[in-house]
Amino acid sequence: MLVVVDHPLIKVHITVLRDHMTGTDEFRSRLTALTRLLAFPVLQDLDIVPMTVTTPLAQTTGYKLDKVPVLVPVLRAGLGMVEGFRDVVPNTVVSHLGMYRDHHTLKPIRYYSNFPTSYHDHPVILLDPMLATGGSAVDALDYLKQEGAQNIRVVSIISAPEGIKKVDECHPDVNVFTAQLDEGLNDLGYILPGLGDAGDRQFGTVLD
Repeated sequence: MLVVVDHPLIKVHITVLRDHMTGTDEFRSRLTALTRLLAFPVLQDLDIVPMTVTTPLAQTTGYKLDKVPVLVPVLRAGLGMVEGFRDVVPNTVVSHLGMYRDHHTLKPIRYYSNFPTSYHDHPVILLDPMLATGGSAVDALDYLKQEGAQNIRVVSIISAPEGIKKVDECHPDVNVFTAQLDEGLNDLGYILPGLGDAGDRQFGTVLD
């Protein structure tokens, strides 16, 4: 299922991210702020369990998470989405999944992974700012399910209809949360109008 998160501040942050004049520091800052807003609807169904807490005046009932989420940023662009989620849930577990896209075949190539299989029954949040062709997302979901992950959701900043369709066809049980559904892909597989390469723009490696 696709969930497009609608909020006035999300629209404002996306506008700044799209602008080709936005510098690296501002891009990272806006990406974190936007991801923080996305975290609330993504995590709204987390299970909590009661606990006793002692205030300065008395004991009362509080709550803690039953199972902490596992964040899986797709390297390297997904790293920019981790801080926003950890601002909301500081004790999250952070795994990493290294992938890059072959510019000739447009297919994903996985080169690094460290998913903690002992957390297979925890909520798993796959973070990738751009859901374009859907190839990387599907490959990542294949991997996570092979490692035993059972409750996975995908979070992107901007998605293309082609990517949403591919994820839905291959993993219909996985919900996709995005801040913006764009028009489609160009001949090189980049999202239009998009915002360029999210990894390059947040780490300052945009080529002249």
